[in-house]
Amino acid sequence: MSNKFVGAHVSASGGVFNAPLNAMKIGAKAFALFTKNQKQWAAKPLDEETIALFKENLVKSGILPKHILPHDSYLIILGHPEEEKRQKSLDAFIDELERCSQLGLDRLNFHPGSHLKQISEEECIDRIAMSMNEAIRRVEGVNLTIENTAGQGSNLGWRFEQIAAIIERIEDKSRVGVCIDTCHMFTAGYDIRTIDAYEQTWLEFDRIIGFDYLKGMHINDSKPDLGSHVDRHDSIGKGKIGVEPFRFLMNDSRMDDIPLVLETIDETIWAQEIELLYSMQE
Repeated sequence: MSNKFVGAHVSASGGVFNAPLNAMKIGAKAFALFTKNQKQWAAKPLDEETIALFKENLVKSGILPKHILPHDSYLIILGHPEEEKRQKSLDAFIDELERCSQLGLDRLNFHPGSHLKQISEEECIDRIAMSMNEAIRRVEGVNLTIENTAGQGSNLGWRFEQIAAIIERIEDKSRVGVCIDTCHMFTAGYDIRTIDAYEQTWLEFDRIIGFDYLKGMHINDSKPDLGSHVDRHDSIGKGKIGVEPFRFLMNDSRMDDIPLVLETIDETIWAQEIELLYSMQE
């Protein structure tokens, strides 16, 4: 029995209850989804019927809530330099946490955001943490899972130290986690291509952040090179990371029992990629 839970970011088109069915179709044991349209601020609330159907389909899929990694809207910037826009982001974020809670999901993956070159990195981290602390007070039971970024533009969260600085400012640390995207990690400058580099990078992660915080991963190869700070995913083995690092990962017990979610660029081969990853287990 495999202790790895691999899946993909599946479509929730037509209703969130379709996501578990779409995950089943590709042989996934984990999945990610948007619980609302990620390109719009507002969404109509989830009704009882939708919630019930989601839970029913989830049982059908055999996938556990802890192996699901919902993603928030791309519009949300919790560290926004303008107070009005930070507040708008926070309200939308709280709504997303509530949706997760209604669906029985225990974590929400989000990008920490950008300082937009208007405030210092430090000030932006303060604002992100302030927003997170407020959200934690308002909604119970859902882990706020920070995703590392590639460090494109003014995006924060590409260095492990930046993520650690956010966590440091969180009042209830049991409510915060981290999702590591392999493409973002690589283009942010953390090499994983050889077993030595892989071990070195994860030792650094453990020292600076800590494995206790790892709540999920995005499994992606990378079109751009190491340290390029460009966020462009590729199919497994087709990019600059190559196949080997994913073999290391699939045999690394530190990644057991968390959602390992593909966001690779060709969804028509997700089923094959899932199969490929499982075939790497020794």
